Order: sequence, then structure tokens, then C-alpha cells
Amino acid sequence: MKIAFLGTGLMGGPMAKNLALQGFKVSAWNRTPSKSEVLKKFDVDVKTSISEAVKNSDVIVSMLSDGNASHEVQNDENLRANLSPKCTWIEMGSIKPDESRAHSKNFEKINVKYLDAPVSGGTKGAELGSLAIMVGGDRAVFKKVEDVFKPLGRAVFVGPTGSGQLAKLANQAIVAITIGAVAEATLLLEEGGADVAAVRNALLGGFADSSILQQHGKRMNERNFEPGGPSRLHLKDLTNILEQAKALDIDLPFSKSAYHRYTRLVNSLNGSELDHSALFLELLNMNGRKI
Repeated sequence: MKIAFLGTGLMGGPMAKNLALQGFKVSAWNRTPSKSEVLKKFDVDVKTSISEAVKNSDVIVSMLSDGNASHEVQNDENLRANLSPKCTWIEMGSIKPDESRAHSKNFEKINVKYLDAPVSGGTKGAELGSLAIMVGGDRAVFKKVEDVFKPLGRAVFVGPTGSGQLAKLANQAIVAITIGAVAEATLLLEEGGADVAAVRNALLGGFADSSILQQHGKRMNERNFEPGGPSRLHLKDLTNILEQAKALDIDLPFSKSAYHRYTRLVNSLNGSELDHSALFLELLNMNGRKI
């Protein structure tokens, strides 16, 4: 099975590498070519032309920044001309559910199958091949290409087209709100004089324990906000969450609060490229503490 991987940044690069290491024939393209060069060491065929990258591929994996970037790529005339009949396009970037449904219909016109399969787990999950993958689309199409997901993580079929993206929005709501809770707990512990690392250890296995507490709580305590998931992308997801909530005529107050706080972090506190755990810095600023 030949796979074309489009978008080899922080997440896509290690994902493409893991596919190649598991024996798939992989070609890759990235808008900034230098970000793909390292993949040559793993026998990935790096292309400078996106149309050449997808040529003769059975599966195309898109890991681009947003729905607009995916739309632009999908409607490139040279790319469409090089898509193999009955190939499958897997959208693994985070876009809107409505965009996924529109993209699926667009591909139907040229007999290309489509799955929306966004991921959770950050750069660490991408490196380890332990991503949580939420797949929407046709179950038969999912079964046909299921082996593609195995080097990347654990894929679960969650419903019709757009359901994968809806599941990712739910995931991002949980993550943003939990980051806010962990930030408040960390500040409470620091200000009160407790050993923050020891408290995280004490909470292992309890109801308050989570990957966010252990990983992002450590980041907050150490003031290490090198990006795994940049804050600007989480703000994009929160924007999409609130748009979806409005369309469904529901109110999500915690998600609204997270949206406003990430907006402040990104736009007022220069946190755009910091890890999303840098919401802790916004909390420090809110409390008049030195960042």
C-alpha cells in the first residue's frame, strides 16, 4: 500500500516516519520543504510537488493546519488529476465537521473515498505511535484502510462523516478546561508552599489524575512551554467548538471561558507559539504574578 503524507510539521513528521518504519511505501510533501528533509533517512520519498506526492497512492493522509489549507490543497487541479481512482483521502488535521462533510462530497465527484480522522496525543503521541484517532465516514472504507492507522495509534470508528472532527472538538474542550483546572491547582500549591511535584505523585491513580495533570502540570511547574500543541491552534479549536455549539443551539460556559482566556494568552500576552499549557501564564498575569 502506497501512502502520500501531506504536512510534515511537528505532528506529521513523526507520523510519516512511523508509517515508513512499519514498511509502508511513503511519499511526503510539505509547504516548507526543509521540514521534510529529515524523513529521507527513513526511506520516505520526499517530493517538492504535491501532485507528484499523491501520484499512484492508495491512501493520502492530510495533516495540514486547518480546513482552509485542506480545501486549497484538495482543489489543486494538478493534484486532482494525479489522484488514483478509488483511493482514500484521510483528513487527520483538525477542521470543522461541516468542512469534513463538504470535502467528502467534493471527493465523491471524482470517486475518491474520504475519512475524517483527527488525532489527540500531541507530539509525544505522534513520536510514540500512541495517538488517539477518532474516525468518521463510511465504516467499510475505514475497515479497508484500518492497517494505515496502526503505526500511528489507536483508531476508533465514531460515526458518519464529520463525527471524527466532532469527537476532536469534544476532546479539545475537555483538554482546554482541564488545563485551566490544572493551572489553578498548580498556582494554589505554589502559593501555599507545597511541593508541587510531590502532590502530582500523590494524586497518581486518583480521580484527579490525568495525562494533563502529570505532563502539563510538570510543564507549568518548570515553566517549560516549548510547543507540543501551540496555543494558537487550541484557540482555533475553541473557536470551532463555540461555532458548533451555536449551530446546535446549546451553551457551553466552560468552553466560553477557555476561549476568552486563550484569546487573551494568544493576542495580548504573546503566547501564540507557546504550548497550550502556557494558559498557566495567563493565570499568573490575571493574579498579578510575575510571568
